Amino acid sequence: MQDTALEIIEQHAGEGARLREEFFAARGAALREAALRAAVCLASGGKILFCGNGGSAATALHLTAEFVNRFSMDRPALPAIALSADAVSLTAIGGDLDFSQIFSRQVEALGRPGDMLVGICACGGSANVAAALEAAQRNGLLALCLSAPGGDLARLCDIALETPQTSLALTHELHLAAGHLFCRLTDYYLFENVVALTPYLQGRHTTEV
Repeated sequence: MQDTALEIIEQHAGEGARLREEFFAARGAALREAALRAAVCLASGGKILFCGNGGSAATALHLTAEFVNRFSMDRPALPAIALSADAVSLTAIGGDLDFSQIFSRQVEALGRPGDMLVGICACGGSANVAAALEAAQRNGLLALCLSAPGGDLARLCDIALETPQTSLALTHELHLAAGHLFCRLTDYYLFENVVALTPYLQGRHTTEV
């Protein structure tokens, strides 16, 4: 049997590069807006909550660490919580209530008006991520989602970053790339371009995405 491993690598790399360009060209303005709003949230004393299932739970943990520790610059620690990290709460909520409430219950407990929730869903429509976004909006949090086509999460969000249609593996890669830029741009607005936050902090920002 012929070894086609190098062809598989080339195809995956090429498709991934094409999708990254397509995604950031289409959703760059929304990503910039999300980072601005995250910077305002943190500058105002708020925090960022992350949630997701499976590989998206790993992305949520990864991005939480980038905020709590550091991304690409030395700066103060920033408050972020991965709602997928507490196995005791997850199993208690799932056992006593329902698995669809494992994140929304934590949003109700930990979220405060002015905080931000980032829901990550590579399949596009996880019920527990949708419930968390709904809880965020009910409780005055800004709701952001990283999702895939075909779900209904976008309608539950203030800002939606929906990837192009592709394989699950490449969707996860796009979400992590977008998450890294979300971290980088939030740092940029907090520590390098603070003047850009002024309209938000003074309530004069009206741009829609």
